[in-house]
Amino acid sequence: QVQLVESGGGLVQAGGSLRLSCAASGRTFSSYAMGWFRQAPGKEREFVAAITRSGGNTNYADFVKGRFTISRDNAENTVYLQMNSLKPEDTAVYYCASSSGVLTATPSIGAYNYWGQGTQVTVSS
Repeated sequence: QVQLVESGGGLVQAGGSLRLSCAASGRTFSSYAMGWFRQAPGKEREFVAAITRSGGNTNYADFVKGRFTISRDNAENTVYLQMNSLKPEDTAVYYCASSSGVLTATPSIGAYNYWGQGTQVTVSS
């Protein structure tokens, strides 16, 4: 069992930045690939970014490439999402998730076993 708790969401103006954190507890954090997903009202949950167990490989959705950066600190059991140049269309609930079954930074939502409760990000125009 893995517990994931996101933090760092909030209200920001377009062009601003936020840094999301996801603290993990339970089984060994470094055994899990980690991902960030988001869900806007009326839309399906979608992939944002993922990172492998060691942090050596990352993967991003096209719409965040060059703006968002995923990283992890295995000593602190935490994964981060640095979000820069935010746009109103980035408004969503952001979720972190962990996967014990993959070696890659997979965008596949079905590969992730455990989910946090989400943190709201609102970008005003």
